Amino acid sequence: MQLRQGTWIAVVSWIGLGGGLSVVAPPGFATSEVVQVAQNKPGNPQTTGATAEAVVNQGLQYIQQGKLNDAIAAFRRAAQLDPRMAAAHYNLGLALRQQGQLQPAASAFYQATQANPRFALAYANLGAALLEGSNVAQARDYLKRAIDLDPKLGLAHYNLGLALEQQRAYDQAAIAFKKAMQLSPTAPEPSYHLGLVYLQQRKDAEALAAFQQALRVNPKYAEAHYNIGSMLFKQGKLDEALNAFRRAADANSNYANSYYAAGLVFMKQGKFKDAQVVLKYAKDLYAKQGNTQWASKADQSLQKATIGQN
Repeated sequence: MQLRQGTWIAVVSWIGLGGGLSVVAPPGFATSEVVQVAQNKPGNPQTTGATAEAVVNQGLQYIQQGKLNDAIAAFRRAAQLDPRMAAAHYNLGLALRQQGQLQPAASAFYQATQANPRFALAYANLGAALLEGSNVAQARDYLKRAIDLDPKLGLAHYNLGLALEQQRAYDQAAIAFKKAMQLSPTAPEPSYHLGLVYLQQRKDAEALAAFQQALRVNPKYAEAHYNIGSMLFKQGKLDEALNAFRRAADANSNYANSYYAAGLVFMKQGKFKDAQVVLKYAKDLYAKQGNTQWASKADQSLQKATIGQN
C-alpha cells in the first residue's frame, strides 16, 4: 500500500512599501506582523528610491488583479531601479515561484538576502524554493540561517524538518517538526510530517498520535486519514481501516490513494464487486492525474478482484 509522502512548502505572502513592510503568513503559520527591510537606497531617494517603491506597489496591485506576468515585470523593474531594495527581489521571488520557476525564484530570494542580510523571511523562502527544487543540502543551510535570525519563524522550522526528513535525519526532523508545532499550533502539516517520521522509525503509537493531532487541527486532512487507515490495515483491523479511507475520500474526493486502499480492504473481506467499483475509480483518477505507475497497479488489483468474483 502506498504511503503518501506529499511535501507542503510554506510560502510567505507579499510585502508592500510605506511605513513598515506588512507580512502575511500562510494559514496556521505565525510570523512577525511587521518586518523592517533596510532600503539603503543609492542615488537620490526622492527620485530613484521613490520610483522603485511606486513600481513595487504597482506590482502588488497586479497581483491582486491576477496579472502575474505584469507583476513579475514590475518587480524586476523595481529591482533594476533600486538593486538594494529587498522587497523588490523578495516579491519577485514569490511571483516567480507561483509560476513554478524555482531556479529564478531562488535567485530572487538570494538577491533579497544580499540586499538585507537580516531578512529572515527571504532566507526561509530561499530554503523553501531550493527544497522544492530538490536542492536539499543548500535548503537546509538557508533554513538554519532563517531560524538563527528569527527563532520564532514556524515555517522555517517546518521546512527545515522537511529537509531533514528527506535526508533521513529522522531524530533531527522530529525536533524541527515539534518546534514548528509549538510556534504554529493551527498548522496541521508539522504534526502530519512528524507522524511520517515516526512511521519511518517504527514508532507506530507515536505516529498515530501525531496523525490524530493533525486531524484535530484540520479534520479534512485526507493524507492523515489515509495514513491512519494504512496503519489499521496492516494491523488487520479492516473495518476501521475502511472507515479511515472513506474519511480520506470525503475530505478530498480526488485523493486516488483512498479509493485504491479501500479496494484492497474489500478484497481482503472477499467483497470483490465492491472492490471492482473503487479500484476502477482509483485507476481512472490516477490516469487522469498522470500517475501511470499507480494507474497500472490499480488495474492489476482490479483484474485480481474480477478473477476473485468469478
